[in-house]
Amino acid sequence: MTTHGGFEPVFCTIVPPHVLDKLAQHEDPAISGPARETLERDAYERTHRRLTTVLGAPTLAAPTETDKPRRTIYDAKHKQDLPGKKVRAEGSDPGKDATVNRAYAGLGATFELYLNAFNRHSIDGEGLPLNASVHYDVNYDNAFWNGEQMVFGDGDGELFLDFTIPVDVIGHELTHGVTQYTANLTYFGQSGALNESISDVFGSLIKQYSLGQTAAEADWLIGAGLLAPRVTGVALRSMKAPGTAYDDDALGKDPQPATMDGYVKTGRDNGGVHLNSGIPNHAFYLVADALGGHAWEKAGQIWYDVLTGGELKKDALFTDFATLTVAAAKTRFGDGGEELQAVQKAWEQVGVPTS
Repeated sequence: MTTHGGFEPVFCTIVPPHVLDKLAQHEDPAISGPARETLERDAYERTHRRLTTVLGAPTLAAPTETDKPRRTIYDAKHKQDLPGKKVRAEGSDPGKDATVNRAYAGLGATFELYLNAFNRHSIDGEGLPLNASVHYDVNYDNAFWNGEQMVFGDGDGELFLDFTIPVDVIGHELTHGVTQYTANLTYFGQSGALNESISDVFGSLIKQYSLGQTAAEADWLIGAGLLAPRVTGVALRSMKAPGTAYDDDALGKDPQPATMDGYVKTGRDNGGVHLNSGIPNHAFYLVADALGGHAWEKAGQIWYDVLTGGELKKDALFTDFATLTVAAAKTRFGDGGEELQAVQKAWEQVGVPTS
């Protein structure tokens, strides 16, 4: 396991604050109410995460490296107390609650991708048990990794549906845990955008792996199936075409840039971590698209090598990450291969120098 001087007090949600901020100002209380309540709850959980980091997390069962996941699903029963009532343990049969079953399957899909593609045993690499709570709060419009477990809201039914529906959302949030246990990227500015992008990358790979898709067959969307029918949009983000995931009266227009020409300078959302992540997202898509086949085998391996290689600094900039992907492509696939060329060209296309 590679760590860099203690864990950052990171609280990560799949729906960005800038989306909830806009919804909170909507004139329809059916839209603004859940958004405001979600923002308030997120603020509390973010503070709790910081306190947990300072005071120390509760002691968990000692992990043991294993080729099998150890999943436990809890039902929060629309309350805010975590984890809630235990409703499904590892190896037990599916029940009648589809949300519980999806959460269980999503944790398993994440475990399988990391094990089978990268020989990583769970989130920490040492068999960490995977815990998740569903039915969190009332009309809660988010899902998050709090440093210890996954938490899923049911959505408000107006704009967002059940947050266990997209498996890439589950993979995205659990990958924040992988980053926590490896490069531990600071959640601000470009390093924070890289943190978010890495979660999108591996969240997408988890979905592709579970569906057996090639890079050409994948939709490269994050959160497809999460938006309610009334929303004009297809997902929360698009890696293939950042800035095109939605264009809706309530949500607004997807603001993600695809290249450095559109880089957003802002003090909000930890320096725009959910906005500027579109740039490294797009670079990864371009690499995977150029190489074809299963994206986790080459493009994903390069990104994983950088994340876990020990050279990625906590406060890395885009150019630092890009330079390391070039080095990783050379190391794993050689100087003259298509892999190196694809990586160099992709970063050039999005405007990030690799030296």
